[in-house]
Amino acid sequence: MKLQISFKDPDALIECINDALEDLKIEGVNDEELETIKEKRAEEYQEICSKWFEYGEYLRVEVDTDNKTCVVLEVQ
Repeated sequence: MKLQISFKDPDALIECINDALEDLKIEGVNDEELETIKEKRAEEYQEICSKWFEYGEYLRVEVDTDNKTCVVLEVQ
């Protein structure tokens, strides 16, 4: 049997991306430039994740109880 489950969390994706970028350091780049780089990268990462996260907050998975697998479904 295949079960499709939808999850909604409007903050999870962006918080995760921001947490990952928090400790980013680039030698020779001042704080203002670094913030601009972090914002640009956050946008890029959100765009990549949009393949699976609809509106940046909805995620759907499909659990196959016969094969004992779980797959993240792409946004349709």
